[in-house]
Amino acid sequence: LISFVLGMAQRLRSQWDRDEGLGQNHNAVKFLGQDYDSLKAQSLQSGRLFEDSLFPAAVSSLGFNELGPRSSKTSGVRWMRPTEFCRQPEFIVDGATRTDICQGALGDCWLLAAIASLTLNDNLLHRVVPHGQSFQHGYAGIFHFQFWQFGEWVDIVIDDRLPVKDGKLLFVHSAEGTEFWSALLEKAYAKLNGCYEALSGGSTSEGFEDFTGGVTEMFELTKPPADLYNIMKRAIERGSLLGCSIDISNSGDREAVTFKKLVKGHAYSVTAVNEVPYRGNMTKLVRIRNPWGEVEWTGPWSDDSREWDSVDRSVRGQLQNRSEDGEFWMSFTDFLREWSRLEICNLTPDALQNTQMKKWSTSLFQGEWRRGSTAGGCRNYPASFWLNPQFKIALQHPDSPDKPDCSFLVALMQKDRRKKRKEGKDMETIGFALYEVPSEFLGRTGVHLKQDFFLRHASSARSELFINLREVSSRLRLPAGEYVIVPSTFEPNKDADFVLRVFSEKELDDQIKANLPPELDESQIDEGFKNLFRQLAGPDMEISVTELQTILNRIIKKHKDLKTDGFTKESCRSMINLMDTDGSGKLGLTEFHVLWEKIKRYVTVFKSFDLDKSGTMSSYEMRMALESAGTVPFHLNLKSPDWVKSFSDTLITLLFQTDQPPVPADHPSLHGG
Repeated sequence: LISFVLGMAQRLRSQWDRDEGLGQNHNAVKFLGQDYDSLKAQSLQSGRLFEDSLFPAAVSSLGFNELGPRSSKTSGVRWMRPTEFCRQPEFIVDGATRTDICQGALGDCWLLAAIASLTLNDNLLHRVVPHGQSFQHGYAGIFHFQFWQFGEWVDIVIDDRLPVKDGKLLFVHSAEGTEFWSALLEKAYAKLNGCYEALSGGSTSEGFEDFTGGVTEMFELTKPPADLYNIMKRAIERGSLLGCSIDISNSGDREAVTFKKLVKGHAYSVTAVNEVPYRGNMTKLVRIRNPWGEVEWTGPWSDDSREWDSVDRSVRGQLQNRSEDGEFWMSFTDFLREWSRLEICNLTPDALQNTQMKKWSTSLFQGEWRRGSTAGGCRNYPASFWLNPQFKIALQHPDSPDKPDCSFLVALMQKDRRKKRKEGKDMETIGFALYEVPSEFLGRTGVHLKQDFFLRHASSARSELFINLREVSSRLRLPAGEYVIVPSTFEPNKDADFVLRVFSEKELDDQIKANLPPELDESQIDEGFKNLFRQLAGPDMEISVTELQTILNRIIKKHKDLKTDGFTKESCRSMINLMDTDGSGKLGLTEFHVLWEKIKRYVTVFKSFDLDKSGTMSSYEMRMALESAGTVPFHLNLKSPDWVKSFSDTLITLLFQTDQPPVPADHPSLHGG
């Protein structure tokens, strides 16, 4: 129980920190508690280059299977600083460019395609790659990078020891071999995910989102929207990141090269679109880059194709590139014919530098699926589907006065799955469904629809598919109203954590106001309770941890029907931390009155749902009690063998589950219920 209470207290503290701005790009969370500035200062003062003990220069940082200790790929690998094998190493020379990123022996083309797109936007780049890093001025063998992770930005510190084989970098490198920002960024991302091998294989959208905090839409190019070229053009103009790939039909196709030199199962970045006058017509072109830095399209509009001969010299001079650098043009018609999928990462408001760009309004919910409790599986499993977490949103602003529908985008992302690869786990198959809230629940919080509702009602919308990618997203349009989103794994009893995000392109006029009860005034507390408080609190007129423990244990002994071993100091301290509004570490009159009223209410709840009158709570009784108290047990593993049983444990659970901090007032109209 103590670990549960401390975990809930930590969640509350994290929420309060987020409300104060921690986790935003300008105030990133320090990954593993490492502070770049202080570690750098220590290294400079000691005269010793920084060595990162939390991501050591060892085989464990390389991988666990193909890059494990017995792999031929890691045989002969040495960890070296750029100053040890390069005469004049540079961090960045003349700004970051796409040629700074050439793939090495790691199958992370998806990541490198995303990095290449990042170089097109200097503002976005330096949110990930902070300014002021160098191999000359203030060099201490330490660097840092920032990534978005599931709702917050984290700052990752690394040393500059890189894996080298035969005198060359084993993984990503620059074309010139003297710039190292991309290799160091790759190392920081490997540290974030546990090791280099965890980066092998993936979707470009993962990199896009971790570099921006944006949300990715996927377009299947076998059935593209009619205005796809304009969608791509607008996306590039507003700073979005784009990537494309060709599906493989079998494992032998992976990285197979087509007749016209396109690589299957390989991630490319889309870096520009343009229209050129060609033989009396305007021809739509798309510019694409292979992160290998070589192997380019050889069809129409490629570097040396004859189509360029019919283009005006000035236009040709601006667009044509004859070098073998992995970048090439092709017609939009060929783009649709040759590629299978396009990914567009739309940026969130904080990432947009241009205030004239259309911005997203966003809401974010954290959740988890737990075996035997909240992992209900998809609609194919009607007996358990209703157990999944449910999130209520309100669509309040139609797209236009004459149309009742609201456009929005829902994105469901599973957390930390790359880190779990060492344990033999990978991505779960995930998706979501939306249901219109029945009239009797409109305007209410704590709504959790039951099994009979889902047996009688069809979904209003759902994700296009369930898929084993990190994120599944869908752009939707529904009439204004209230809806419940039910995210789920495809099969029940799959343990995973997730983030659910809802985006609206509609500019919002009003801020959400949290429905808080009016603040209690001492004049509203009756004299009888005040006299009781004076007796309990003593001369300082505040109740300490020890005093609260004595009070609660004295009261609970009078209730013979409540089975408990009493309240510990740790649980009483947690209650005080939850109710202590002035930071004194004790409870004053109004704070204690609020706690007292809650305890009285929860005694009633406990007795009402202790169905077998055992004086304890089973997992079923606990779920019903939590719902009655106005919450849904999203965060509880009710099947855990060390789950709470006594009244004192149940009281702590009810307090922490129902007294979460309110939603910050700057959330948009798409809000959680």
